[in-house]
Amino acid sequence: MLKLSEILVSRKDIETFPALEAAVQDVARSGERFFRMDVKPPFSDTPENWEDRLEAAFSGLIR
Repeated sequence: MLKLSEILVSRKDIETFPALEAAVQDVARSGERFFRMDVKPPFSDTPENWEDRLEAAFSGLIR
């Protein structure tokens, strides 16, 4: 199971929410099947609907 905190810790280059969405998509494409949002992204541009957007990124609903 992929945790959001693992992405944030391992990818120090991520500085914006759109970059985080792209990273989530990359991990999903690598074959990860489950995704858990265990922390809120710490970026100033994190939208109110961040959970829905990251779930969509992981599910492949956005490109």
